[in-house]
Amino acid sequence: MAVARLNVQPIEVDFRLTSQTYKALKHAITSMNIYGGDEEIRLDERQLSQDLGVSRTPIREAMARLAQEGLLRIVARKGAFVVRKTKAEIIEMITVWAALESMAARLITLRAGDAEIATLRKMFASFEGKEIKANIDEYSDTNIRFHQTLLRLSRCDLLNELTENLFIHINSIRASTIGQDDRFNRSIIDHMHIIEALERRDTELAERLVRDHTLDLAAHVDKNVDYLS
Repeated sequence: MAVARLNVQPIEVDFRLTSQTYKALKHAITSMNIYGGDEEIRLDERQLSQDLGVSRTPIREAMARLAQEGLLRIVARKGAFVVRKTKAEIIEMITVWAALESMAARLITLRAGDAEIATLRKMFASFEGKEIKANIDEYSDTNIRFHQTLLRLSRCDLLNELTENLFIHINSIRASTIGQDDRFNRSIIDHMHIIEALERRDTELAERLVRDHTLDLAAHVDKNVDYLS
């Protein structure tokens, strides 16, 4: 006896939902300070499903993609955790960042317009005459935005792509350490010297100052950050 077969058409999978979920999760992860505490950060599928208003399927697919990028670690029967690097790995990442960001500074002196460079100085105008320690969170956000802008003003897409997955770890460490050992005061002095070199189009000096500024972070982590060892 012949079995009746329904005349159905293949269903077109809507990849946009997974893509939007992926972007939302990645933005949330890269915006958090993953080194602000000692506990591992576990993603709750059920809570994310409620918060995003989607089923668990696109969440799992987005998590798998983020795991491939090295931002998540998926453990069977336990869930997905935000990846936290070891101290040695962080220092290595900062060293690579120093090389890439110093090249960005070099390119800024050759490619960026005066008005674009002027935006860097405007970032810190609100801190003039202020006690930075009393505005540490605000300054930390500005500090991170400063380094993001350096990369963007280089007008080098590949530099920005190479630093994308370093971003979450470097900037989380910056946010976690900016209030230690008077780093905030030294940071703003470094930034002003960097901006002055960029304004003068002093290519070699700008490149060296940015590199030294970032390597100073590596030295601080090596000396003071013990909870990642």
